[in-house]
Amino acid sequence: MKEFEPKIVCFLCQWCTYAGADLAGTSRLKYPPNGVVIKTLCSSRIDPQHILLAFTEGCDGVFIGGCHPGDCHYQTGNYKTQRRIMLLKTTLEQLGIRPDRLRLEWISASEGRKFAETMKEFTAHIQELGPLPKANLTEE
Repeated sequence: MKEFEPKIVCFLCQWCTYAGADLAGTSRLKYPPNGVVIKTLCSSRIDPQHILLAFTEGCDGVFIGGCHPGDCHYQTGNYKTQRRIMLLKTTLEQLGIRPDRLRLEWISASEGRKFAETMKEFTAHIQELGPLPKANLTEE
C-alpha cells in the first residue's frame, strides 16, 4: 500500500518567508516537496476564503509564513494575520476540520533552515492525520 502524500498549500510572504524558502533551496536543504507555494506581498493579504477554498479543493493542510512580529514591511500586517488565523481556526473546528491542519509561522529571509525544518514537521503531522475527509466540507 502506498504511503499517503499530503497536499499542502503554502502562502508565503514575499519579503521574509518566501526568501527563507529560497535560501533553503539554494542551500540545498532537504524538505518534502508536498507544498505548493503561493507568493503574497504580505501574510495579511491572505483572505480566509483563500484558505477555505484550498481545503474545499482537496488540500490536506495549509501553511502560512510571514515576517516576524515587528518586522512586517507593511507595519502591522502580521498582527492582523495572527488575529485572523486565530478566528479562522475556530471556524475550521466548527466545520469539522482540525485546526492543526492550518499552520502559521514567522520565518525571516535568513531562516532557510527553519523553513526546511518547519515544512518537514508540518508534512509529517499532516501525514499522521491522513487525508482531509471530503464529508467535512460538504455538510451543513
